[in-house]
Amino acid sequence: MSDNEMTGGEALARMLLAHGGGPMFGMGGFQLLPFYDAARRLGLQHSLINDERCAVFAADAYAKVSGRVGLADATLGPGATNLVTGLVEALNAGSPMVVIVGDAHRAHAGKNMTQETDQIAILRPACKALLRVEAIERIPELMRRAFDLATGGRPGPVVVDVPEDVCHDTFPFDPAVFDVEGGPARAPALRCRPDAEALAAAADLIRTAERPLLLCGGGIHISQAAQTVSDFAGTFGIPVAHTMSGKGAIACTDPLNAGLFGRYDRIANALIDQSDCLIVAGCKLGEIATKRFTLPRADIPMIHIDIVAEEFGRTHAPHHRLWGDAKATLQDLAVLLQSDAADQKQQRAPWCADVATRMQTWRDSVADRLNSDERPIHMARLIRDLNAALPADGIFVADGGFAAHWGGLLFDTRQAGRGFVPDRGFASIGYGLPGAMGAQLARPDAIVVGLTGDGGFNMVIGELETARRLGLGLTVIVVNNAASGYVKALQHLMYGDGAYQSSDLAESDYARIAEAMGCHGIRVDDPKDLAPALKAAFAERTRPSVVDVVVTRDPAKMLPAVDNRTVKVRKGDRVA
Repeated sequence: MSDNEMTGGEALARMLLAHGGGPMFGMGGFQLLPFYDAARRLGLQHSLINDERCAVFAADAYAKVSGRVGLADATLGPGATNLVTGLVEALNAGSPMVVIVGDAHRAHAGKNMTQETDQIAILRPACKALLRVEAIERIPELMRRAFDLATGGRPGPVVVDVPEDVCHDTFPFDPAVFDVEGGPARAPALRCRPDAEALAAAADLIRTAERPLLLCGGGIHISQAAQTVSDFAGTFGIPVAHTMSGKGAIACTDPLNAGLFGRYDRIANALIDQSDCLIVAGCKLGEIATKRFTLPRADIPMIHIDIVAEEFGRTHAPHHRLWGDAKATLQDLAVLLQSDAADQKQQRAPWCADVATRMQTWRDSVADRLNSDERPIHMARLIRDLNAALPADGIFVADGGFAAHWGGLLFDTRQAGRGFVPDRGFASIGYGLPGAMGAQLARPDAIVVGLTGDGGFNMVIGELETARRLGLGLTVIVVNNAASGYVKALQHLMYGDGAYQSSDLAESDYARIAEAMGCHGIRVDDPKDLAPALKAAFAERTRPSVVDVVVTRDPAKMLPAVDNRTVKVRKGDRVA
């Protein structure tokens, strides 16, 4: 073997390191053993996960919080297929990710190899791109391509499929092929801007609008544009509403923040209806954001900013289509609008002041639930106390189901940026714990809280061992209602009291389970104990804490009771 000869597995590891890669999660198998050996020798930050789905969940949250590329790996067959749910979350959410997957030895493929399946056909629709390595000497080229695809345009997960023989083979690589310029890979790698004429027409519409409203989705955070949004809103007097993924586009405590819009809202839906110019930025206007496509009205002038041209007109036809990066586009609009910014802001002063007045009225109207002393604990009280306890630079990771709905509606970020991390790309439950792990690795000094239901926690409880092994001082709040709460609440709304099927769980003490696994566990069944429990959990910096909160068992109260909707159920409707 020559001085530069190495296995395909080592070439993979060197390319990850060249791109500033790590941390990485995976579960090894024979196909990728040379990669694992190289990771050990070269110092790649790699950790064993207990379930591959959690590997991509953790990588997704890491990417969302850090902006860097999330990394995961899996062996062939069941390892590969376990990735699908997490990959789709990252694909739909626009999270940059590179995932290495082992595959069968090509000389024996198709002959009932152990664990072999047509994994490429299974994985391809779950990722932005799938690159198959057919020759060992192409590993540097294809890995460089994987990072370019993951971070360019709308970011997303890229799967690199590596046959066993390619990973175990050796090749005398030129050391120069492992040189990568630019430091750690992050998104967005490139920024594009809209057509100048389209931009000018949109600016003219904004300039003359008396009641403009900026609607922000998760694309604002993908573009790292939160401060740009805050500056734009403040300079021109434009209130901001957001989706769950877009929370933090402007601080929730900012007087221009109109809160969540769509299925769950505070005041934003009414503002949308009264607006004379909607600026949609980094939002796909999907089912939840549009309250199942019932808003906004088609006659309200709309400017849609998106990095993916195919999103224009998918659910609502915009009057102006601005194809470009959200941050760059808002900056360019600001330049065009700057000459009379003061006049615009003054003209809209009553509109902006009304937002703050309406928001305070809403807060007053729900104060009894936010301050509730009832037992079992009201979800609104739990979120209120979490709001008070979590520092302004803390990170709140929300699992799927009503953990995200309650958190999205009631949690208040106190600074612009991605302090609220929900898994809204696919809305799978089970994200809370592994998502908190990824967020904690992205921000080691931050207080990180994952909110999950007991059903979601049951799916991934084995990752408490991973978090303890890694010494992660994160906190997981388990919403313990002894039920698949979202489903049970829907059954209650659709079919009436007592009509529950396969939605109840056995009563469990998750604090005791956590203690048995070497973690810090606290069970809370009285609202007065919430604040001290959170304080104690946040003080644990070298092991995970589980705060097991006993919340209402009443399915009529499991969905956000602070929601101002009137539920009218018709056959076939989704009511929440």
